[in-house]
Amino acid sequence: MLELSAGRRRWLLFVNIVAVSLVVATMSALYTSLPDIAVATGATQAELTWIVDSYTLALAALVLTAGALGDRVGRRATLIAGLALFTVSSAAPLWLDTPTWIIVTRAVAGVGAAFVMPSTLSLLTASFPPDKRGTAVGTWAGFAGIGGIVGLLGSGLMLQVWSWKSIFAVYSAIGLVVLAAAFTIGESVASRHGRPDVLGAVFSALAVGGVVFGLIEGAHTSFGEPLVVGALVLSTVSVVAFVLVELRAADPLLDVRYFRRRGFTTGSVSVAMQFLTIFGFFLLIVQYLQLVKGYDAIAASLALAPMILPVMVISLLSPRITALVGLRVVSVVGLTAIAAGMIFLSRLGVDTGYWGLLWPMMVASIGLGLSTAPATSAIVSDIPADEQGVAAAVNDAMREVGAAIGIAISGSILAGHYASGIRDVLPAVPEAGRVAVESSFAGAVEFAAAAGPAAQGVLDAAGGIFADGIGRSLFALGLVAAGAAVLLLFVAPGRGYVPHGDPAATA
Repeated sequence: MLELSAGRRRWLLFVNIVAVSLVVATMSALYTSLPDIAVATGATQAELTWIVDSYTLALAALVLTAGALGDRVGRRATLIAGLALFTVSSAAPLWLDTPTWIIVTRAVAGVGAAFVMPSTLSLLTASFPPDKRGTAVGTWAGFAGIGGIVGLLGSGLMLQVWSWKSIFAVYSAIGLVVLAAAFTIGESVASRHGRPDVLGAVFSALAVGGVVFGLIEGAHTSFGEPLVVGALVLSTVSVVAFVLVELRAADPLLDVRYFRRRGFTTGSVSVAMQFLTIFGFFLLIVQYLQLVKGYDAIAASLALAPMILPVMVISLLSPRITALVGLRVVSVVGLTAIAAGMIFLSRLGVDTGYWGLLWPMMVASIGLGLSTAPATSAIVSDIPADEQGVAAAVNDAMREVGAAIGIAISGSILAGHYASGIRDVLPAVPEAGRVAVESSFAGAVEFAAAAGPAAQGVLDAAGGIFADGIGRSLFALGLVAAGAAVLLLFVAPGRGYVPHGDPAATA
């Protein structure tokens, strides 16, 4: 690609941050609409789970292959193909509105998103000169970081005035506009074209897809289920096979030796831990606000909106901060702040006011803003320019795997605590309502609404157990983030580290 003018670079940046915001926002947009979808379509709890998670599974499994393909055939071409697939499949549930069809179309949208996400970042890193790249990556990372919040907020607003189908209508319309805009940006292709690494692509999809499927399904059923165990075993075997194949391949999909580079490894761990914590937090906090505190969809979304400002502002400043203090400091301090926010949030109870939620949430968002852009920059700067699609795909794959692990950790702890704690309450529940109360706190809320004031004691007891389970889950997320901060204290490079892929990026 020829060097772009300042105006063309700004337009390229705008198109790509809108595209990445769109595909990240779609991950969380359906959280607030699941009750409406259940009523309208008759979806079971398992079907509701996969209406949300089929998108994440497809995205995570294919993003590494999609990034490598973009390097070979063109990053703009893969962006356009991904946006087209995403837009069509996002519109399909407007007509194909049975639970099975929604799951299928969401998975297809995830395939499209797998082509979009690495293309957006690799187009920026390949097109911006080193002295402008930090700001571009910081802006991209900031929008990718707040995409989940934007998705919750947007869907909450839409549900106030339209039905759940409006979410699909609006996101497909935005996708169509971004698709048209993508035709106006220049192409970027790696100068080196090797043979396609088919085995690497297959084993990477099985490794990432297996662990994401196993963790998500295990969190909602049981980690002892044969299907879950089989998926996790398949993932483990595929990881080993992938490493062996990539070490011997003449033109590997991902040269696993890159993980010897401290910047690349630091960025990968940091990105995974950020999304692990934040998406686990989203899963918990939406339920807390809606079920425990009684917020409606829009109120729950607005309660999270203040997180956007510190993430965006600090993401833009963090490249300069990193240049002053080094990758180790921003990574450790950022993850420590995220951990502190989660641990403070773990004290949430039935009677906690909004201020008790807001200030620790802001602490976590400051940590996210501080660490997200440097982590992404560390990954892409430690890989050669010809492999920026792969670098971007590694960044995105670590995000998706981290999100799946966070959802699994938080969902499993919450479900296990509620199941054990509610046993002492069940003797006070009439026979007709026991199944509902035992299955979930949402079921207990429905039972209390039907039973009236006589069930208030049961509802209060179940609410206390549920809130305590959320607190325990948040505390576990905080411990994981704190452990990652300690690890990076020893692994992350200091100020003198020179990236392998682009030494000029340290300027």
